Amino acid sequence: MGADRTRARNEAAPRRGSDPWKVAFAVLLVVSLICVVTWVLLGSRLLVVRDVAVTGLDRVPREEVVAAVAVDTGTPLIRVDLDRGRERAESLDLVESARVTRGWPATLDVEVVERRPLLAVRVGEEYRLVDGDGVRIEDSPTRPGTHPLVRVTGEIEGNDAVRAAADIVEGAPDSLIAQIQLIDATDTEQITVELGNGSLVEWGLAQGAEDKSEVLRVLMREHPPEEGRVYDVGTPDLAIVR
Repeated sequence: MGADRTRARNEAAPRRGSDPWKVAFAVLLVVSLICVVTWVLLGSRLLVVRDVAVTGLDRVPREEVVAAVAVDTGTPLIRVDLDRGRERAESLDLVESARVTRGWPATLDVEVVERRPLLAVRVGEEYRLVDGDGVRIEDSPTRPGTHPLVRVTGEIEGNDAVRAAADIVEGAPDSLIAQIQLIDATDTEQITVELGNGSLVEWGLAQGAEDKSEVLRVLMREHPPEEGRVYDVGTPDLAIVR
């Protein structure tokens, strides 16, 4: 009997389900929030580009980078094509690479890595400082004392010989770079390096600059440089002095 009465009460009690008004209100709230966020990002003046911050500059004027990125003040940050802005910044001759990011709430950040001079090339009566790709950084009427002179044939920019000489400079220690007067890379398989003390290094291929530099350091310690001395480090394991 007790079980029958309990079952009867349960059957008589109204079933409670989801309140359709609450569901509708929740959906309306979510839609409203999405609309507000979309409006703030795309349609309002709250999150728009008000400034372009450029870092990493030395030779390149800030105005050139800003002009190259070409993002108008007032453009919603969310709409800025970051990859396109990076490509435009990297189109500048003296920019090696760039990174464009959004600096919320109102700044477009551009980080620039400029090309840096590694070598000097004789051009007529002047000298041209170039990077590893042979791109002109600046010209000088006198020979720069801080960068080795390189001898190549053909066009300077995009020249494989310039790249090979730059690989040597980037891989060798500063103590050796300071002694280099000339890198003759007219034959990239038989590169020679002239030192300021009158000795010559038969370098061979540009590869293995660190190993060859270490072998050369040992050879120069055991056989001090002098006029006419030749160090052959083309094959580091079989290096010789003559």
